[in-house]
Amino acid sequence: MSDKNKNSTPNVPKFKFNMYWIYGAIFVVLIGVSFINDASFSTKKISTNRFFKILESNDVNKILIINKNIAEVYIKTEAQNKDKYKQQANSPLFRKGSPLFQYDFGDLQNFENKLNQYKSTKNLDFDVDSDSRGSFFESIIGFLPFILLIAIWIFFMRRMSGGGGAGGGGGQIFNIGKSKAKLFDKDTKVKTTFENVAGLEGAKEEVQEIVDFLKNPDKYTALGGKIPKGALLVGPPGTGKTLLAKAVAGEAEVPFFSLSGSDFVEMFVGVGASRVRDLFKQAAQKSPSIIFIDEIDAIGRARGKNSMTGGNDERENTLNQLLTEMDGFGTDVNVIVLAATNRADVLDSALMRAGRFDRQIYVDLPDIKERKEIFEVHIKPLKLSDDVNIEFLAQQTPGFSGADIANMCNEAALIAARGDKKSIHHQDFLDAVDRIVGGLEKKNKVITPKEKKTIAFHEAGHATVSWMLEHAAPLVKVTIVPRGQSLGAAWYLPAERMIVQTEQMLDEMCATLGGRAAEKIIFNKISTGALSDLEKVTKQARAMVTVYGLNEKVGNLTYYDSSGNDAFVKPYSENTAKTIDEEISKMIELQYQRAIDILDNNKEKLTVLAELLLEKEVIFKDDLVKIFGVRPFEEESTDISEAKEENSKTMVEEEEVKDIKEEK
Repeated sequence: MSDKNKNSTPNVPKFKFNMYWIYGAIFVVLIGVSFINDASFSTKKISTNRFFKILESNDVNKILIINKNIAEVYIKTEAQNKDKYKQQANSPLFRKGSPLFQYDFGDLQNFENKLNQYKSTKNLDFDVDSDSRGSFFESIIGFLPFILLIAIWIFFMRRMSGGGGAGGGGGQIFNIGKSKAKLFDKDTKVKTTFENVAGLEGAKEEVQEIVDFLKNPDKYTALGGKIPKGALLVGPPGTGKTLLAKAVAGEAEVPFFSLSGSDFVEMFVGVGASRVRDLFKQAAQKSPSIIFIDEIDAIGRARGKNSMTGGNDERENTLNQLLTEMDGFGTDVNVIVLAATNRADVLDSALMRAGRFDRQIYVDLPDIKERKEIFEVHIKPLKLSDDVNIEFLAQQTPGFSGADIANMCNEAALIAARGDKKSIHHQDFLDAVDRIVGGLEKKNKVITPKEKKTIAFHEAGHATVSWMLEHAAPLVKVTIVPRGQSLGAAWYLPAERMIVQTEQMLDEMCATLGGRAAEKIIFNKISTGALSDLEKVTKQARAMVTVYGLNEKVGNLTYYDSSGNDAFVKPYSENTAKTIDEEISKMIELQYQRAIDILDNNKEKLTVLAELLLEKEVIFKDDLVKIFGVRPFEEESTDISEAKEENSKTMVEEEEVKDIKEEK
């Protein structure tokens, strides 16, 4: 019963003292004193008849002329006890020595003549004097510069103490060492939950477990286990690391401190370390709680690499303090640190060890099944047509991150709105993919017929060679309409492989060189249009020789250092460098000759394809089937219900081919 009463008791707001109340009280007192000291406040205005009656009664002690238009009438002390003055003289507002009446006489010269006349004829005894006086508001204007200075002083003191402004308590002078973390607790509603996180099942499961650690710690500690200290979210940009943290804030019923790694960095020495101490102090006070540090590589870089002079580095001090704080927690303080980065290779090894970040949660690029789930999340607010095929869209977007898919859905909505459509159609999504990958179409770009013919044969060469090779990515679309920086482009659908074999990489290189090979066969000339092709095959060949160990002469060696410590030192000799260059050149030339041989054997079909491309400007897979027939190779089947697969770096490299660049 008592518990119910406690719960039903309304929350009474706590009394909070504000410094501005003192300033307000001082201002009210000053205004009051001004009114009290103002003699006119207790003075009564009188008419002309009454003024001269009072003057004739010889009760006037002094007449004070103010600003040449108002007369203040002072009554003799002995006359103030008369009945006609007694009520006003005994008023609490009346101050002794103040004028009892006020008379507006108009013209000064006439008024003075009348006074002299009455004084001589009636034998009256009173004094006449004059004075100039300003109003209350004029007095305020006179004090305005001082008031302005006081206001500016209050403003800057408030800013320095962290009482206002966008920086909050941590961005000002007196509180510069305070943490700038945003606190999300039960009173702060965060709309993002785990339902908004599509795909990422493994990462989501581990993060959910961390939330469960804090909600039910006894469940895990009963067996003698300890709550993990921290978890590091690692993955490429746009894969949903920050989104996972937002979902934790929305799901957890514990205080959630969120900030970026750059929030620790300041121009003053020692500020970063101070902010780290304050952050962990606040989190410990609100235990159990979660700390989320986004882009932790801003302060967590490996020590000794940033400072070339060997001097003290502020970031290293901040990192040292972070390491100390993460080790300083006792088992009774349930504070878990979540961090996110896409540069895990540059982080300090001391930060990555167990006991600090006990878990590393890898958030990879989504596979075909996860992409379908992400599409289903992002299309909920959209008005879709019945012809939208989400599964097909998931197949057409290999290498896309969650952020890319969100951008694609938004771009499709904009394209549909630009066409005055009532709903978003399937073609709008395909146009959005083309625009994101290839850029905006430039149909008004001036291209000579000779250049257009060269571009057409170049793109037809790519399509022909890729169609004839087993491991080359199947063609989706070829266009000679300028897009972005390219005068022509080809889209392929690469297979989502976990590993890539030598034959597969060589076929991809050969297909990439098909454009230049076609120019050589048809025109017996080559152009600068194959720049992006050459860049791609050079990178692939170098990776085969120096990274993956796929060259027989160099052998089963790799010169790749995952720690990133070989930035300034070549890990091989000059003789080996010469051998590597020779093998790269040999590998590329062999594939170039292979592409020439394939196109030479299919020269007639190549010409038909190029002429069709000149006619239509855009061709698809069906057009190639009509010319070359069905591909003689069985396509690898992909079942989206299978276990999730990781996208390799090669897949990202195979995502798009932008072939032709304009020669200037």
